Parts: sequence; structure tokens; C-alpha cells
Amino acid sequence: MMNHTILCVDDEIDNVDALERLFRKKYKVLKATSGAQALTILDQNPGQISVILTDQRMPQMTGAEMLEKSIKSAPKASRLLLTGYTDLESVVEAVNKGQIHRYLTKPWDPIDLQQTVDQAVEKFELGQALEKKNQELEQALKELKTLDQSKTQFMLLINHELKTPLTSIISFLELLKESSLSEEQILFVQRISKSTDRLRMLIEDVLLIMRCETNQIRIQNVDVRLAHVAQEIPKNLQELLIKKQQKITLNLEVEQLNVDSFVIHEIFNRLIQNANKFGAEKSVIEISAKNQNNDTLIEIKNRGSQFDMNKVQKLSQPFFLDESVMHHSTGTGLGLSICQSLLKLYNSELHFENSDNNEAIVRFLMKNPS
Repeated sequence: MMNHTILCVDDEIDNVDALERLFRKKYKVLKATSGAQALTILDQNPGQISVILTDQRMPQMTGAEMLEKSIKSAPKASRLLLTGYTDLESVVEAVNKGQIHRYLTKPWDPIDLQQTVDQAVEKFELGQALEKKNQELEQALKELKTLDQSKTQFMLLINHELKTPLTSIISFLELLKESSLSEEQILFVQRISKSTDRLRMLIEDVLLIMRCETNQIRIQNVDVRLAHVAQEIPKNLQELLIKKQQKITLNLEVEQLNVDSFVIHEIFNRLIQNANKFGAEKSVIEISAKNQNNDTLIEIKNRGSQFDMNKVQKLSQPFFLDESVMHHSTGTGLGLSICQSLLKLYNSELHFENSDNNEAIVRFLMKNPS
């Protein structure tokens, strides 16, 4: 327990001396024999007094009046009032105006009084701890606001400072392709074009995550047929499926969702691409949607490489890159984290599972159309 100071106030010097003897082994005790003297002591010790213990009946200024005035100079101190049985009106006044923690009757019981003061000190400590936590929360809120501002600035940086020169590179690259080139130059142009496409994809993916994280995506829910979403996959993804001779099968107990069309298409495309990448050749990618309470449980299942649970949790966090991405594999490595960011907009998230028959399963919940 920290070294607390209590202020004892009574117009009878014998009483304040008795209170000092009672508390001096545990606390630092300051004494006053009038309300005016007590207020002077409080002004001289700002924020250092934990408990004010005062008698009610004193000349010139009552205990209730002194406690009310003490709020200005010692707002966080705990306040205790000693009073007689006939002073109930004064007790009510002290409760209403002086913010007392408790009142005790005279003559006091030493053990009860000591316990009451200890409780008042604990109340003061809790108040101090709460104030500290509030200050920490305010600081954390400021840091979060600063972080949000940094994210927005980062988005502007990527959008302008990277996309603008990238647009110029793509434009001149297209002009170069129309030129008469040697075989070696054609090879160089192809490599530049491939790297440019990868850089463009990375910029678009980063911007999409940042838009999610900074709440800059406006959700527009419409009725969307899940069969259409699964079938309307991009041409490059269709080519990847054909290359590995993979097929998509649908098992849709729920055929329609009320959801943002862009969001659900992005999630399906990213998860199908992930299933294509890690699924075995000539395998089936199964997409199912079924009722689960008031939600729709969507699963995408593929047979092949199973999830590394330690790695997949990291990959679903923004901007984590595994070694395969660092070695320039297909894609940006942000597919799962993009899905997680988009699902946050619907208070949902991805769940991963490996089955006993060598299947990797991704699940997420979406609200049924009302």
C-alpha cells in the first residue's frame, strides 16, 4: 500500500490527537481544529490527501460545509463524517453536497473507524487506478487515430506516387510491344510485362486491404445468386483451373444471399484461387452453402495440400508474406488476408480445417437474406 495521508478535523484538540494516535502507525496524519484551517491544509497539499475525516458540529463552519468546499481543492479524496444521532439532517446535507463516502456516529468504535478509513483509502486507490487507466485509454485512442491517419496517408501515397508512374510504365510498354524487336528484346519485354502485372496486382491488393481497414468500402447489399458468383470467375482463374484439370462442383442448399456483390465475388475468387493453387491436379473443388441457425455456412473444399495451421493464421493477417511469396510465386500472398478484411465488414471471419481424407476446408458464415 502506498504511503497515504489522511486529514483529521475536529474543533476539540483532544479528539484530533486521539485520531492521530489511532492512525499514525499506518498513515501520515495531518490535523486541523477548524474548517478554515482544514481548507488551508488542503490547499498546501494539492492531490496528496487520500481521506478527509471531519466532525460535523464545529463553530464558524460545519463539517458538511467544509467537505463541500474541499471538493474544489481535493476532488479525488474520500470523505468521512463524524456525527451525532441528532444530526441526521446534516448527514443528508453532507451526502448531497459534500460527496461523503460514509458517516459514523460518535462516540466512534476504534476498530470500525479504522476499517472505514482503510476502505476509504482503497476507494481513493481505485479512483487513482481508474484515472490512470482512463489516461492510458485516451493515449491509446490518440495513437489509434494517428494510425488511422497514417493508413489514409499510406493509401494516398500508394494510389498516387506508385500508380501514376506504373501507369506510365504500362503505357510505354504497350508502345514498345508494337515496335520491331529482336528475340532477346521480346524476352526482355515479356519479363518486364510480367513484373509490371505483378506490381499492379500488389498495389491493388494493398489498396483493397487498406480500404477495408480504414472503413472506406461502402456496403451495398443486393440479392446475389451464389451459383452465379461461383461461375463468374475471372478468365485468368478459369485458365488456371483448366491447366490443372480441376472442376468446381456446387452443393447449394441456400441459393441466394443479400450481400454486397463486389465483396462476395472477391471472397469467392480469392478462395477458389487458393484451392486451385494448393489442390491436386484433376481434383474437385467443392463449394457448398447450407443453413446454420440464422446464418449461411459457406464451405470451399479441395483435395491436395493441407493447411499448415501455424502459417495459415499468419497468412490471413494483413501484409504477412511467407517464403513462397518472397520467392516470387503466383499471386501476391494477400488473398486470405483480403478475405478476412472483407469478412470483417460482415462481422465474420475465415475458419480453416484439415479433414482425415486429405481435404483442406475453408468456412465462413454470412447472414441469410431477411
